[in-house]
Amino acid sequence: MAFDNPSDAGSANLPSSMRIPVLAIRNTVIFPVLAFPINVGRDKSVKAVESALATEEKYLGIFAQRDPKTEDPGPNDLYPVGTVVKILKMVKVPGNKLNVIIQGLARAKVKGWVDENGYLEAELETFPVQDAPPEAEALMGPLRELSQKIIDLSPQIPAEANFLVRSIDEPGVLADIVASNLNIPPDEKQELLETFGVKERMEKVIALLNKEIQVLELSNKIQTEVKGEMDKAQREYFLREQLKAIQKELGEVDERQEEFEELKRNIKRARMPKEVEEVAFKELKRMARMSPGAAEYTVSRTYLDWLTELPWQITTDDRLDVNEAERILDEDHYGLEKVKQRMLEFLAVRKLKSDMKGPILCLVGPPGVGKTSLAKSVARSLGRKMVRISLGGVRDEAEIRGHRRTYIGSMPGKIIKGLKKAGSNNPVFVLDEIDKLGADYRGDPSSALLEVLDPEQNDTFQDHYLDVTFDLSKVLFIATANVPDTIPGPLRDRMEMIRVAGYTMQEKVQIARRYLWPEVLEDHGLTEDLVTLQPEALNKVIESYTREAGVRSLKRELAAVCRWCAREIASERRETIVVDPDLVEEIRGPIHFFKEVAERTAVPGVATGLAWTAVGGEILFIEATKMKGKGGLTLTGSLGDVMKESVSVARSYIKSMADDLGIDAGDFDSIDLHVHVPHGAIPKDGPSAGVTMITAITSLLTGLTVDPSVAMTGEITLRGAVLPVGGVKEKVLAAHRAGIRTVLLPDKCRKDLTEVPDEIKKDLEFHFVSRMEEVLDLTLGKENLQKVRQDLALKRQAAAAAAAAKAKAEPAAQA
Repeated sequence: MAFDNPSDAGSANLPSSMRIPVLAIRNTVIFPVLAFPINVGRDKSVKAVESALATEEKYLGIFAQRDPKTEDPGPNDLYPVGTVVKILKMVKVPGNKLNVIIQGLARAKVKGWVDENGYLEAELETFPVQDAPPEAEALMGPLRELSQKIIDLSPQIPAEANFLVRSIDEPGVLADIVASNLNIPPDEKQELLETFGVKERMEKVIALLNKEIQVLELSNKIQTEVKGEMDKAQREYFLREQLKAIQKELGEVDERQEEFEELKRNIKRARMPKEVEEVAFKELKRMARMSPGAAEYTVSRTYLDWLTELPWQITTDDRLDVNEAERILDEDHYGLEKVKQRMLEFLAVRKLKSDMKGPILCLVGPPGVGKTSLAKSVARSLGRKMVRISLGGVRDEAEIRGHRRTYIGSMPGKIIKGLKKAGSNNPVFVLDEIDKLGADYRGDPSSALLEVLDPEQNDTFQDHYLDVTFDLSKVLFIATANVPDTIPGPLRDRMEMIRVAGYTMQEKVQIARRYLWPEVLEDHGLTEDLVTLQPEALNKVIESYTREAGVRSLKRELAAVCRWCAREIASERRETIVVDPDLVEEIRGPIHFFKEVAERTAVPGVATGLAWTAVGGEILFIEATKMKGKGGLTLTGSLGDVMKESVSVARSYIKSMADDLGIDAGDFDSIDLHVHVPHGAIPKDGPSAGVTMITAITSLLTGLTVDPSVAMTGEITLRGAVLPVGGVKEKVLAAHRAGIRTVLLPDKCRKDLTEVPDEIKKDLEFHFVSRMEEVLDLTLGKENLQKVRQDLALKRQAAAAAAAAKAKAEPAAQA
């Protein structure tokens, strides 16, 4: 709080109304009767000051801004009450800025604004300093007393301020001087400026002074207590050191010393690497020098607890009996031979080479095929402990690597937490949903995983919280994902991808019989003596009420059957229940899925393709139709760019091969084609529908229907070559589920059939093609195409004969 000398300017004879330039100021309020220095930098403000200096009186209106962040304030941005000042001195400084000393004269209220010359002007009504009423004279004493008390409590205010307060005899002037120096927000000062009555203004200032005194007294009290605490802490330190010396002489140990000895024993017992042990003892020594009440003491204690509780040298023994491990894997899961084989290979190598590094595996497949449960089974077969962390939606790098200890509430990342939870340094670590990692301003967790999942680097993994290295090379990491495409390339490169395809009908039946049905019976308090599921009923549930690559929906449907049975038995309507196909339909309602291939392809212009999705294979209908037009092409069904290009390639191929296909090339200029792929709300893309596109359009233009039992997949070129595609196993399984009997595959995909179960291959007939001509012969019929070509030839001959007869008749008519 600082006081300025009042001048006699408060009694200046100002006109009651005047028009003067206006200066907007921020974060402060100017009161009358005070001299005050201000800095002026905004262009508008500089022009206003220069305009005021150009007049004889040098009057200027100063008004406070409502929002200090406003750079170019207008009339609505300023308070309506301000101060008329006189410019005493002005000095220009570099940067087109001014240092101005002003003298407050009187309060002023805006009657109207003018903005014509690049700065604000206002019509003002002035309010010179008023004579104080007798009640205000009575408030002079308390106001002086409180002001002097603040000066005494504030060491930064000079003692001369006491003389200034005592020397002022005008209540209004004293109130303004004190108000201008109060440590209060600008809006509260503005309220005092807008209080024209001297008595009311003095009462408000006295109230604010009382509040300020309370704050200063509390602040002084806190400072005194803090100083006392510091003196107390120093005294306790010396006494504690003396107590240590006495206890040492007497052979006694205090509780704190006991704590340090326990930590020392824990560090030795943890069998850390030498460099980590050095870090631990260094932290222990640092902790011993701290006061137990210090915040850093708890941080150090927690850090040492983490170091001593990690399994640095604790390793579980692997079950190296390959035959026993195979039995456990077969017991827990039906099928999935490829994954089981890889696990048994790892175990065999581990038996021959005990110090091998753990592989980094990634199980990729649709939902519900048993990826996570398979990882649990692997841990059981190896005799290792298992840790699972879900990475779906993780966006913070610190979730993997931990927080640095400088942050409040810091902790290690999920990797170190998992190892502590497992209690061994060689668990099976399951990284679930690794394809659903996110990234934002807090970092990229997938980048943090690069070190974790690299066998060449993870033996020196460093968590940010621990800040020491931990060997992860003995850990068997198994990641799971639905779609590998969303996994960043460098991370995908570090993992061995094992595809887990969907189940066949026979596999689903076996899984339901061996695992799902006994499990849902137990979950619902039933037994096989009470509820019997007929094989035909199970087949109906699988075929008519589920359509998926995995078995999650199948388990839900079986659970629904069990709930119905449980109600029937609990209500004593039936003692035992035999679930047959008719009862399934009664329980679950109308059939959900139909085999619609034959119905959909019974008209020309429809062909059945095969597609791969994140949830397994699907059949895909391509529909084409034509109408009169000018050669236009319309594509619908949420097709991606690659799929649209496939349609364009198919159209160009058919136009170029029109004669061989029995199609009149001239028809393309008189018709519009429309190609549609149903389920328009689902985005579709990829080149594998190329052969289906050509078949559907050729079927439309020739009028031939596609064999409804045939489905196909393959990419095509402009020359009619059929190129290989991926996801063959999933596509073949989808064809089998949909009731397809014949599957056309690119010739170079012949090798992929080795992954398809034998029972599926026995039910399906496969044709391997390398040219589009082969595809059309198989789907539309070679004889049918030959007949269409002959019909076109006859049509052309007839047209040529008619044209020749017409040409011959015209000269005769002219003669």
